[in-house]
Amino acid sequence: MRFFQNKFPDYQEGGKVEIDPSKWVPQIYSIVESIQEGMPPVFDNCDGGIYVGNSGIAYMFYYIAQNDAFKDKRSSFLEQAVLYANMANSSNYGQDKASFILGAAGVHAVTSLVYDAIGSPHIAGKCLEKFAELSKICSPINFLRCGSDELFVGRAGYLCGVLNLRQKLKNQTVPDDVVNQLCSVTVASGQQYRGKNPSVPLMYSYYDTEYLGAAHGLSSILQMLISFPSFVKSSHETEALLRSAVDFMLSLEQENFNYPPAMDEVKRQRPDKEELVHWCHGAPGVVYLFARAYKVWGDQKYLDVSLRCGELTWQRGLLKKGPGICHGVAGSGYVFLLLYRLTGDQKHLHRALKFAEFLFMPEFQQARIPDSPYSLYEGWAGTVCFLADLLQPEKAEFPFFNVFME
Repeated sequence: MRFFQNKFPDYQEGGKVEIDPSKWVPQIYSIVESIQEGMPPVFDNCDGGIYVGNSGIAYMFYYIAQNDAFKDKRSSFLEQAVLYANMANSSNYGQDKASFILGAAGVHAVTSLVYDAIGSPHIAGKCLEKFAELSKICSPINFLRCGSDELFVGRAGYLCGVLNLRQKLKNQTVPDDVVNQLCSVTVASGQQYRGKNPSVPLMYSYYDTEYLGAAHGLSSILQMLISFPSFVKSSHETEALLRSAVDFMLSLEQENFNYPPAMDEVKRQRPDKEELVHWCHGAPGVVYLFARAYKVWGDQKYLDVSLRCGELTWQRGLLKKGPGICHGVAGSGYVFLLLYRLTGDQKHLHRALKFAEFLFMPEFQQARIPDSPYSLYEGWAGTVCFLADLLQPEKAEFPFFNVFME
């Protein structure tokens, strides 16, 4: 099995969930120190963008510096964020300039957040200008041979960056007309590709695989498209097409509430021991699309399917691949914080707390050590964001995947 058996008691109706900062803050400080020791801001740690590189650590420091539980450390955390962000900017990302998760676009975005937070709007503005310039690279419909639309290196990732800068800086460096053009090209690409399967509203491929999950697939592409109201409401036809594509994604739900990682597995469900229940592939990532759809259209079916994703994650989300947010325990835990924000139901906060506790239990020591054990997506930096969000669950957000914009 890819997961540890969940032996925790579930939430009892009427119970109150207590999250004690005096317990969790020292744990978080300890992890942060180990990250600084294990992944210092040096040139060798530049590769991998925000996913496994220095800029991901910069984001962690920036993010927890905004949390009131760490206000005594805000200045020192932001100083560290600057060190990591500056080092990340020393790398040449070559062909990955427009990539948000793996390349320069993400580095520029994070650096702008960091410098804005320390009160240096001039430097932040320069980074925003560099980010905005990259929109020209990802405007051509087929700007990447491997697939131009997905989250890690493609247009959806760039749109993800735009969205986060708008949310956190209230900044429209990339104006609506450019955003709508990028969204339109993404839709046109999905229509062009799905010509091979006309029964599908929109479809995309990455390295010749029709992925469905959050990392490279349809769900995160659609999530980004429906996160821009000006595009969703640009025409009745556009809104209808996007909603039909979301409903197509919903139709792929399996009997156990999971989603296949790619279209070539739609008609054959994996054996239990091989099933992927991760943020990157499976229900714990797809849930963000449905949560966003619920916020956009208010249809109960999108909330219901989000809750079903949560049930599967509770059963199979104590993953053996490590602590991280991409394919680890913290990524599963974030599902419950998402559902708590959607519903206010204490059950989801209870579940998030139990997954956090599991990270410090002896059984978790049997988990695999990731290739990048301190990084934002694979390792402990993203886990720090999750643990910090336990202390402010009403504001919790999976890094760069916030669906609450209203």
